[in-house]
Amino acid sequence: MPRENSFSDSDGRSLTPDLEDELASSPVYDGPTADRLPGLRTHIDKEDIQSSPALLQTDQPPRTARTSAPTSPVAPVPLTAQRPTFMTPTERFRSTVRKVMAMRRTSSLMTRSGIGAEPGVDPRRASAFLNYGHIRQQCVIEVNDYSTMRTSFGRMTNSEFIRLLADSNASRREPWVRVRWINVGGISWDVISALALKYDMHPLALEDVLHQRGHARSKADYYPQHLFSPVNIDDVESESESCGKRASDIDLDDERTMYGSASASRFSTKRGGTLRRRFGPNDVESPPAIQNRFAGMEQDEKAMKNARNRKLLKELKRGDRVNVRIAPLCIFLFRDGTVISIHQDNHLDFTAPITERLRQRDTGLRTTADPSLLVQSLIDLVVDQALEVVDEYQSRILKIEQAVLLKPSMKTVRRLHILQGDLILHKRTLEPIKTVIYGLRRYDVDRVIALRETPDPAVKVAGYMSHKAKIYLADVHDHMEYILTSLDMIAGITENLINYTFNMASYDMNETMRRLTLATIICLPLTLLTGYFGMNFDPMWSVNQNSDLLFWKIAIPVMAVLVPWFMWNDIKSGVHYLSKRLKRHRINKHRWCDY
Repeated sequence: MPRENSFSDSDGRSLTPDLEDELASSPVYDGPTADRLPGLRTHIDKEDIQSSPALLQTDQPPRTARTSAPTSPVAPVPLTAQRPTFMTPTERFRSTVRKVMAMRRTSSLMTRSGIGAEPGVDPRRASAFLNYGHIRQQCVIEVNDYSTMRTSFGRMTNSEFIRLLADSNASRREPWVRVRWINVGGISWDVISALALKYDMHPLALEDVLHQRGHARSKADYYPQHLFSPVNIDDVESESESCGKRASDIDLDDERTMYGSASASRFSTKRGGTLRRRFGPNDVESPPAIQNRFAGMEQDEKAMKNARNRKLLKELKRGDRVNVRIAPLCIFLFRDGTVISIHQDNHLDFTAPITERLRQRDTGLRTTADPSLLVQSLIDLVVDQALEVVDEYQSRILKIEQAVLLKPSMKTVRRLHILQGDLILHKRTLEPIKTVIYGLRRYDVDRVIALRETPDPAVKVAGYMSHKAKIYLADVHDHMEYILTSLDMIAGITENLINYTFNMASYDMNETMRRLTLATIICLPLTLLTGYFGMNFDPMWSVNQNSDLLFWKIAIPVMAVLVPWFMWNDIKSGVHYLSKRLKRHRINKHRWCDY
């Protein structure tokens, strides 16, 4: 019996697949995406195919055709069963309907990538490529192999690095190598997916790398395969960099953070149109263009309005703030001595000091050849950059304090308000780094033990951080204490300067009103008498029978009585002040006589 709202043939059999058939044909793929979805073949270029999970096998040589067995936990139907040689029109139609429903289900899944979506990013799934394959950037990858005796450095592009990982012989470490540091400058899906498949990165860690909306919290996550720690970098931008960034901000709907973001590469693709502007360039998780058809007009309008408001707010605050760029640094630490760092700087200027230290044989990184000490050096570099931010804020607050002490004005209050808002954001991004450092020092072994399902007390468990790395992390923790204390001090000074400005404005207003009150007290009796003598009565004895001396005979005694009466408190304060000054003068005079 065919279902309702379904197609049926002449015999009454349903041509629409049942629910069980739909679930069985769920789009979980092992091979290349273009092989299973022929309609997408025209939209995939060579770089996309290189980033496809099935074409990158790290432990085996590259495959030539569709001959190797799939690696998916869900065993697919054999190729001969999926594409029979002879198919009736009914079977052909039902197969087409199943494929269309599977593709529509995948597209609808992409539109619900927010609330209720499955956590994590698995590059082995075709849906991951459909959702993140548009993220492209011309990266600079630096591979540093070193030990206590030798070092080896190499830089490569996206395609060269992917070929290196695909070749098991080329990517194999030399026997003398104790630490391999892979420093990735830029975020691109082909590079990230290749690293994830090669080193078995956890899907939740990949999600944190690709999802960078706003400023994520710095943390340290422990997984069975590796340690993952994303840390926010606070870096002071020069005037030339900030001017160049302002020149590139042409689009009004460009959604940047209030501190700007890492500049996007000219090799990046923009398939999102309005949706990419809605999520902004900071969000590397921007969806592909396929979702533009499903986006609601109200959400687009609201997002564009919020982007305009952010753009206007940024223009209003320009010139009165410290140019600070906040960008994430993702660090992976593996048990085999491999360290992977991923950040948005595709020039690798941020990590250049550590690279120079590795080139020198007498440095601590080279003499120990400890991968955890390399992680400590990266975190220390982030903290050193934060110290420069604090120094910049201190110099800026000193200039504003001088201006406030010379002449308080509402312009200085405006500058202080902007700095106070920026300091709140800096405290939010820097305080978690202190927690990360403390956790690496104190709970490293405990969290490794917690990863085991059945911990054995007899087996000694080693953490990811060595003893020497923990010692150096203590110094980094002290630096973070100084940074956070300095930020609190600057925030307190800012608040005090704002209060001082308003108090001075209130004091000036009170002094002005006091002077006006004194003038009124002095002139009030004269005004009253002048009004009396200016009356036009005829006859008027006080005017017709007397001269102006009568006016002053009456005005001077009245003023002599009323003025002291209204100013009695001020007179008492003046007398008290004079008595104190006289006592001070006598004490100083007796002191000089004793000498």
